[in-house]
Amino acid sequence: MGDAEVRRANRGWWDTDADDYQAEHGAFLGDVDFVWCPEGLREADAHLLGDVAGRRLLEVGCGAAAAARWLATQGARPVAFDLSAGMLRHAAEAADTTGVRVPLVQADALALPFADQSFDVACTAFGAIPFVDDSAALLAEVHRVLRPGGRWVFSVTHPMRWIFLDDPGEGGLRAVHSYFDRSSYVEQDETGVATYVEQHRTLGDRIRELVGAGFRLLDLVEPEWPQGHEGIWGQWSPLRGRLFPGTAIFVTDKPAD
Repeated sequence: MGDAEVRRANRGWWDTDADDYQAEHGAFLGDVDFVWCPEGLREADAHLLGDVAGRRLLEVGCGAAAAARWLATQGARPVAFDLSAGMLRHAAEAADTTGVRVPLVQADALALPFADQSFDVACTAFGAIPFVDDSAALLAEVHRVLRPGGRWVFSVTHPMRWIFLDDPGEGGLRAVHSYFDRSSYVEQDETGVATYVEQHRTLGDRIRELVGAGFRLLDLVEPEWPQGHEGIWGQWSPLRGRLFPGTAIFVTDKPAD
């Protein structure tokens, strides 16, 4: 599938699904909070971005921008962007509700409308990266807008999860797909038009894309399922989470020299 078809499908999906997504997950994500993953790891505890006070920060694929609002309360100067007008509508509504406002931009992650070296930090929790045709080009764009020494941290579904069915129960414990099959996951309407597209990359693919874009890998965080967390989010569940990782968080920076 080409980039234009993927972009059209996913923008339409998130515009249509925005209300249902927020109704299902909004309480878990919070209005002013930074939750990295369904395991519940919070930036307030993990400190993966370092000290953000006074830093100009870009949230990539922000959804309802809860993370950007939380970062603003920590002294950062965030800008949040998303491809979906539906998700940005929820971001604007949450700003009215909480009184915490950050600049919101509707933009394509493959063509960021920002100047070179205009941000100190960039981050995303499950935003944009799995939903573009060319994630290497996205990483190159993030590298472009980061200043030397800037940090880039993102979370995605752990690549090994693609081996299993998207099932939080017993059915999701049996390996059925090849880890090395990079075929896109595609949903279509009754006419065969793509309505949702998600991409699979291996851990090696992700690292090669990062290095190719000019980033340095500092850490790869695989959050463990915490005791007492009984929530289910799609394929994430206590059953699976206690056996193998569901999220991979890449912590990188743009070298200063």
